[in-house]
Amino acid sequence: MTIPTDEVDEEQLRRPAHWDLRLIRRFMLVFGPISSLFDFLTFALMLWVFHAGPSRFQSGWFVESLATQTLIIFVIRTRRTPFFRSRPSKALAATSLASVAAGAVIPFTPLGAVIGFSPLPPLFFLALTAMVAAYLVLVETAKMLFFRHTAPGRRPLSTPLGRRERTVRRWTARWTHAAASAGRPPRRARRRRPADSIA
Repeated sequence: MTIPTDEVDEEQLRRPAHWDLRLIRRFMLVFGPISSLFDFLTFALMLWVFHAGPSRFQSGWFVESLATQTLIIFVIRTRRTPFFRSRPSKALAATSLASVAAGAVIPFTPLGAVIGFSPLPPLFFLALTAMVAAYLVLVETAKMLFFRHTAPGRRPLSTPLGRRERTVRRWTARWTHAAASAGRPPRRARRRRPADSIA
């Protein structure tokens, strides 16, 4: 609910942009496996380090997923360096951090017991802090590499024109762009005179 209180970076408002489904697909293929990688690390941590049963396993995965998927908002909300060159709104930052804190507390409350959670050991939160920091750094690095070829001035953000649009633009350029660049008004199509008027 607090996402609308955030602001968009200036460079994203300089020119219109359209949804690029190919860009979204590549984005999912790059950042989706990174998220899954840290889920697998959480599984290994809970099973082989803490020897967690079903209840503690679910608690650890819940806390880790909530922390990573909430804090990643600060990375993907901008193409700049988060917090240093692009700061989120105070409302977005406060509610996001409050959500992560609430998720970490739930396993220790009666509500956690009702939904099948159990308290987590302090060592888990130490490992969680390290994993979240590594996750955010890895996502930020991948983001810089991902958007490098789509930087302003190199590639348009809009969807490429289709064959029909390119043909129409090429033919209409004769009466618009060329005339405007020469300082002349656009040419108008000549009207053909009827045959009887010529005679």
